[in-house]
Amino acid sequence: MYLLFAQHGWADTHHSIAGLAQRIAADDAVISAPNLGWWRTWLGMGERIAQVELDARQKLEQYPNLPVRIIGHSMGGLIWIELLTRYPQWRSRVHSLVVIGSPLGGSDLGRMFDPLRWVPLVARDLGQDRRSLARAIAAEIPTLSIASDLDGGSDGTVPIFCTQVPHARWVCLQGLTHAILNRHPQVGESILSFWQDPHITPLDTAAAALTKAVLYALPLTDCHPRDYGRARTFHRFPEGHSLSLWSNPAGVLHVYLFDAEGSCLYGGYAGWRDRPAVLKALRALVNP
Repeated sequence: MYLLFAQHGWADTHHSIAGLAQRIAADDAVISAPNLGWWRTWLGMGERIAQVELDARQKLEQYPNLPVRIIGHSMGGLIWIELLTRYPQWRSRVHSLVVIGSPLGGSDLGRMFDPLRWVPLVARDLGQDRRSLARAIAAEIPTLSIASDLDGGSDGTVPIFCTQVPHARWVCLQGLTHAILNRHPQVGESILSFWQDPHITPLDTAAAALTKAVLYALPLTDCHPRDYGRARTFHRFPEGHSLSLWSNPAGVLHVYLFDAEGSCLYGGYAGWRDRPAVLKALRALVNP
């Protein structure tokens, strides 16, 4: 017996995620799937987080001895990243955390709609980089991040790179849209498989992974890798992986990390404001 929180995301209601939870949960599981309201999810995450927090407090007090499992789709995953950051004392009860199509590194669409982060609506909240928060949680709680590659680098809404975080197990499904991830059978199967053996993934200490960790710390927005073929090699490391750069006609700098076989491991871009700092950091990285 356990307590299962299932949280829907932006521009959605609880029906699909609750259905997914009911299909995969044990018969005696207690399921909580708050409905945040389709139109209210457009108004920002602040009040939505407060609503989920209130529900979580009530359920945790009502069932003080039950272990907790958490599933969050898209913004629902971000809401739980926020709550587990604010309430680290909850973490000891959490058996596992599953985020599905969640832009942990910050939604590029959110930043496009609100590049200066002036508008207090959901785009600003979705564009926030929460990877460091997610990493800290995944270092304590077995975490699974599920993505989908629909078009060679995203689920049509969230780039796959944006869903990756150190310490979390990462599963990338094929051909599923962002909207269907909250109910597709393959997602349920991935969660069930993870629940059978939930564990914290050790950090990857390979040279390319360490370089990726440096890029995570830079003011880059994770992007779709569709333009990596336009990039030119900036530096090739002795271990074989490499960095390539490309600037689009608007002067937005794109940074791509490739492994020794030429597969793209990461892509991100820096706008005009952050371009000088990113270039300075990259030069320091390749010329320590």
